Amino acid sequence: MTDSSPSARHALNGSCHCGALRYIVFLTLPHPHPGGQAPPRGSQRFYRCNCTICHKAGFFHVRVASSADDFLLLAPLDPLADLGDYLWQKKRLHFLYCRTCATRCFIFVGDGEVVDVDLAQLGVAGETAEPGNRTRVWRVKRDGAHPDYGTYLSVNGNTIDAGQAFDMRELTDKKIVQYYDYLHDDAAAGRYDRPHPGGCY
Repeated sequence: MTDSSPSARHALNGSCHCGALRYIVFLTLPHPHPGGQAPPRGSQRFYRCNCTICHKAGFFHVRVASSADDFLLLAPLDPLADLGDYLWQKKRLHFLYCRTCATRCFIFVGDGEVVDVDLAQLGVAGETAEPGNRTRVWRVKRDGAHPDYGTYLSVNGNTIDAGQAFDMRELTDKKIVQYYDYLHDDAAAGRYDRPHPGGCY
């Protein structure tokens, strides 16, 4: 990514370490909003949290603009049954992980569904992305919000496969990554210059 590159929607591949968990996440890159300030509501966001679970899991939060449109789980197709599931925050947040290699790829609250999609039509390159082919995927259900807490999807940026348009160094250098303080009862406001105590870049 460079400053002169126009922003475009990219289909990025991600996976756990052993490859049993595979997904596609859609991000607009370079990030279309200036660093050092919060993007408009409903936009993609990048942040780190210093709470104990996010910090110990090494989670780099990638919040897509649309949970239902911008994340496709290729495997497994039943994440709540086939992945390890560490429930947190009054057992609302599903910190899902691969049962083989223990990589945590995403956090989820809400309902999902299995659908058939045309990956080529969505701009995804690869062996199954040929016109007319349909691929079965799991995605966030558009009307599947938790009755009390809505829908929450956060992809771990550390699990987006290397060698694509996604560069966490650039996001950090340009102060696009926000740092939240959820470790302390008297939480400080989010900021972009450096992590809060107990957090990391």
